[in-house]
Amino acid sequence: MASIAATAIPMRSAVKHERSEARTALLLALPAIMLIVLFVLLPIVAVVFLGFTDFQLGDKSLRFVAFENYAHLLKDRTFQKSLWNTAVYTAIVAPVSIVLGLGVALLIESEGIGRSFFRTAYFLPVASLIVAMATVWQYLFHPTIGPINALLGEIGLPRPNWLASSSTALYSLSIIGVWQTVGFNMVLFLAGLTAIPRELYAAAEVDGAKSALDRFWLVTWPMLGPTTLFVTTISIINAVKVFDTVKTLTEGGPNHASEVLLFTIYQEGFVYMQVGYASAMTTVFLAILVLLAFLQYRIQDRQVHYT
Repeated sequence: MASIAATAIPMRSAVKHERSEARTALLLALPAIMLIVLFVLLPIVAVVFLGFTDFQLGDKSLRFVAFENYAHLLKDRTFQKSLWNTAVYTAIVAPVSIVLGLGVALLIESEGIGRSFFRTAYFLPVASLIVAMATVWQYLFHPTIGPINALLGEIGLPRPNWLASSSTALYSLSIIGVWQTVGFNMVLFLAGLTAIPRELYAAAEVDGAKSALDRFWLVTWPMLGPTTLFVTTISIINAVKVFDTVKTLTEGGPNHASEVLLFTIYQEGFVYMQVGYASAMTTVFLAILVLLAFLQYRIQDRQVHYT
């Protein structure tokens, strides 16, 4: 009995110590938890609630309209157009920026001289304000004095009005989106590449993987699985959230050709003051983001190799 009591005392002490650590951890995390609740969870709840009302900005009254806003979304051609434009933009920007980001990371990783310079140069678009860079892109895409059209004219190709034509506006914004995103993806892939043990490459070479391409498919690509999953998810979410380039360069035009989902929400909520209808759009937008992230992890996580 004495031995049992002697054993129980240290166990109680360990339990008390764990509870004390848990309370300390909770107190340390409490400020962050409060900020998340205040600035993330409560706004989401408010948006979902307002989506079921006819609330207008500046109006003190509101009326509960149930699913009327969502029913109107199904018939709203502007919303459908912006949803389609967002899907096209994402389908272009996300995969292209991932492939180019990986390619640039591989090139920089293999480069012995000037590695820091190239990392900084490719990351510069991420740190640049797109509003400030809009003037540069407007000049590059200018139909008469822009260098892109000047080059196309020199080789005998047609010179489109990039940002003012319904057939090219969205693709022009996609080019800018790729330019913005490649540097960020490059940095993430570089972090993944530096975490791969060098011994694996030596082992693969001993097993017969003599070329760089063989070593890439046998070692680099499988070991980059977690990084690729993260980069893919972030790239898709960031592409779906595009707003600043549309607002700055095209205002959704011409004829809604470059209008994306966030810009439509902005127009409805802060231009037309239809906050209830804009909240319903925002709820759909949040649902799309959650669904995309869920599908991405469900599909791609099965192919990831963790070390």
